[in-house]
Amino acid sequence: MLVLDDEERPGGRVLSISGDVDVVNAPKVRGEIIRLLGDGSGRLVLDLTRVPFLDSFGLGVLVGALKRSRSAGGSLGVVVTEPRVRSVFEVTGLDGVFDLYDSVDAALES
Repeated sequence: MLVLDDEERPGGRVLSISGDVDVVNAPKVRGEIIRLLGDGSGRLVLDLTRVPFLDSFGLGVLVGALKRSRSAGGSLGVVVTEPRVRSVFEVTGLDGVFDLYDSVDAALES
């Protein structure tokens, strides 16, 4: 089951995602990210600490979020602690494109 929870914090807005970000859930995640970026969030942090699985559809949503954020003059940080999920970024070379963090606090402080 996918759970999305967002909150405004000092330093930016945080979207916490719980559950798989896959072909089934990616559209829901995309919709929420678009909504948050449309609200004018300057700094958006995606908290993936409770995401056990990320497939290519989910990764595509994150790439789209990065592009949207940058084109709106904002920034995007991604918190990844699950080794399987982090390896998706590493294998694709996207660990050099995304700002990846080990905690929400670290992402908000950057």
